[in-house]
Amino acid sequence: MQFNIKSIDNWSGVVEGILPHLQHNILLLKGNLGAGKTTFTQFLLKELGSNDEVSSPTYSIVNEYNTPKGKVYHFDLYRLKNIEEVYDIGIEEYLDNSFLCIIEWPEVYEEELYVLQFHSMSIVNKGDEREIIFD
Repeated sequence: MQFNIKSIDNWSGVVEGILPHLQHNILLLKGNLGAGKTTFTQFLLKELGSNDEVSSPTYSIVNEYNTPKGKVYHFDLYRLKNIEEVYDIGIEEYLDNSFLCIIEWPEVYEEELYVLQFHSMSIVNKGDEREIIFD
């Protein structure tokens, strides 16, 4: 599924398009710095009914949010150097006990995920618009 957006308000349409297809509890978010990964997450959590303030987990590594459907964990693995650091944060427990885990910068852990079912979303800046591809 592909979307092209030109303004921040267009994220609502992306979320509305993706939600009916979100079947797994893991969503990998890929894109360069400033692509809109956290902005997408803000719109997604709002649509899921969360009243929590959504922020980037860059320094905390993981943020926890409440929704009527259950816990959502938002990870940023950018600063982690290897798979051992990912296991040290207890990622498997989060994956086992969540409604949804959103993982930004998943590359350090991605190989381990191939035994699990997950969705992947990439965000590419293209001048004044963004191209979003959801699998």
